[in-house]
Amino acid sequence: MSLVTIIGRGHSGTRIISHTLYASGVYMGEPLNRSGDLVPPQAIYEACRVFARYITWDGDLSWGWGAAQAAEIPAAFKDLLYAYLRSVLQSSAPYRGWKIPETTLILPWVLRLFPEIKAIYWVRNPRDCILGRHVTDDLKRFRVPYPLTQDERRRRAISWKYQYDLVQATPRPDQWIEMRFEDFVLRRDAEVARLEEFLGIDLARVPVRPEAVDRWRSAEGTTYYDFLAPAMARYGYARPTDVEARLAFHAG
Repeated sequence: MSLVTIIGRGHSGTRIISHTLYASGVYMGEPLNRSGDLVPPQAIYEACRVFARYITWDGDLSWGWGAAQAAEIPAAFKDLLYAYLRSVLQSSAPYRGWKIPETTLILPWVLRLFPEIKAIYWVRNPRDCILGRHVTDDLKRFRVPYPLTQDERRRRAISWKYQYDLVQATPRPDQWIEMRFEDFVLRRDAEVARLEEFLGIDLARVPVRPEAVDRWRSAEGTTYYDFLAPAMARYGYARPTDVEARLAFHAG
């Protein structure tokens, strides 16, 4: 059997991949919500809180996951994760998996528990990601410390950076692919072909909306914070001009 999961922050467009896999005959657990998330989520939410006990906060926007990487995975965490994934793990489908953004918050332990998993890391321009509300916006919900702010978009951007940093600090499994939302939307056939090669199965083509790319251009308010610059550069997202960056910095 082949097991697959989708890694990516909320509002990064991961529902496209979940819908693609489901339409292609991959069993994604049940029940699913409109976003293609396996629900109910309470067990995995609590698993995130268990994982957070092993996080160190070094102040500002710096966290450490060394303790989590080295620790024996607690039985309580395993029980919660396996309970959440019960329908997936009990399925006899040849291809099965799940999607929920909170998987990103526990990525190191997920990969250790399922070393043969095929992981799809889904990235979207953070300037678009932070336009919409998601339960992971406030990391305190999952007992992750961070610099408190009344700026809602800044709070979302901090969550984006935290999850990006966690992914980058996690050793890659043997089966790992990185995909950008924008590439999948604007060059769908080429990206689907790349994903087919990775998964080893034929995939359906689900509808995509080109207008979903670069929504930040028409959004009001701040959509950029300077601490996003390294990640944006890594994934080829254009950063603001110096003038815009200075304005965003002072606004934050």
